[in-house]
Amino acid sequence: MARNLEFKVRYGSLDTLSPKLAELKATHRETVHQVDTYFQNPKGRLKLREINESDEAWLIYYERPNDLKSRYSIYQLCKTTEPTALKALLSAALGVKTIVKKQRSLWMYKNTRIHLDVVSDLGEFVELETVFQGQTETEAIEEHQYVKMILDLNSAEPIAVSYSELPKQ
Repeated sequence: MARNLEFKVRYGSLDTLSPKLAELKATHRETVHQVDTYFQNPKGRLKLREINESDEAWLIYYERPNDLKSRYSIYQLCKTTEPTALKALLSAALGVKTIVKKQRSLWMYKNTRIHLDVVSDLGEFVELETVFQGQTETEAIEEHQYVKMILDLNSAEPIAVSYSELPKQ
């Protein structure tokens, strides 16, 4: 399974991050609407991510501890072009835990994905995912910590759990 280092914070206003993203020299990749359907699952988390109301979707399984600090996540991805059928199958077999809708603005700094998320009924968040790819673990950790520092994320409210586990506001 693939592995990354993750960190998530509740953020007061994502608009204030523009100068910090410029200082970081992060690159904006895209802004998408995502609907994540989480399924009951005895181990880890399992969700179907539908993107921009299209036929593009990903089945994502991941294991990650609930921790307020940066934490490791292991995951597997499977692209599908039949999200409606797959959602019906998984709903019947496992049951739906919850559905999370969000607008995600994706920025990149080297191997770190910077997600600026506006999540329905939950608020605004910043999530970092530093993917272990082509660098040592030490280099990945240093990159992750550098992004946290430049974006001043240590002064924001850390979130330990998945969006699927946060109480709606």
